[in-house]
Amino acid sequence: MSEMKKIKNLKEFSTSADRFEGANLLCPGCAHSIIVREVLNATNHDLVLAASTGCLEVCTAVYPYTSWDASWIHIGFENGSTAVAGAEAMYKALKRKGRLKQPERTPKFVAFGGDGATYDIGFQWISGCFERGHDMMYVCLDNEVYANTGGQRSSSTPIGSSTTTAPAGRVSYGEKRKKKDMVGIMAAHGSPYVAQVAPNKWKDMVKKIQTGLETEGPVYINAMSACTTEWKFDPADTIAISDLATDSLVFPLYEIIDGRQLNITYRPKNVIPVRDYLGAQGRFKHLFKPENEYLLDAWQKQVDGDWEYLQRREEASV
Repeated sequence: MSEMKKIKNLKEFSTSADRFEGANLLCPGCAHSIIVREVLNATNHDLVLAASTGCLEVCTAVYPYTSWDASWIHIGFENGSTAVAGAEAMYKALKRKGRLKQPERTPKFVAFGGDGATYDIGFQWISGCFERGHDMMYVCLDNEVYANTGGQRSSSTPIGSSTTTAPAGRVSYGEKRKKKDMVGIMAAHGSPYVAQVAPNKWKDMVKKIQTGLETEGPVYINAMSACTTEWKFDPADTIAISDLATDSLVFPLYEIIDGRQLNITYRPKNVIPVRDYLGAQGRFKHLFKPENEYLLDAWQKQVDGDWEYLQRREEASV
């Protein structure tokens, strides 16, 4: 395997020079920067990157400065996927025509978007990229809310969360719809590789990123990105909140290969109650009032059912 194509081991990864600089305007405690740094440092390949409008974009490219030590483009809220897919198509065309000065160099094409730009506004663009089979990776930084534009609910927002457009109060307990299963939707596109990751389990995350980058075709990564501002927790607790999410099974870690083979990649030794995860965040504090506590039971029942479903899927695909 050539040096350019060699996948970094974890020691090499931990000592890599950053391609995502620390100087940015993201909130203290924002998980976006942790995830993006891991994605960029997980490979030695040249990278062509795109970002949809969102927290990541507005906080890392304040003209005339940039946090990106790699080729990077931003166009709009909805089309980070098509921006990088266009670059990938252009690269293939130039290579086919023999117009590349260094044709042996094989860049990787990666797009980033928040859940608003992924689950909602940009969904049809992402779907089109996957249907066309572009050789690219799409990473959703899933903080379950439109954090950049005022904390509005998205179709990633879970039941009971209080947002500016689905506020909790005397007549409402907040968001009333179930979170969209974006991982399942992208697997149903026939993607060769989709995975769910979280920054607290960084080894699992890096291995999945490396697998995705070495997979030919459209790859989808859904990354839990805890938001200190809208989830309402102390900035020092980002990883602790992420631990609660994965250990309560609210955010299970798994991968789906070729739309069929499901592998659970993290099984907590001690599964904690869902209420422990919800209770650590201000966006759910109203659920602990006597009139809303039935929702805590509903949450637990839903998470238990989803976990059983994943285990059945895994067993059936062996």
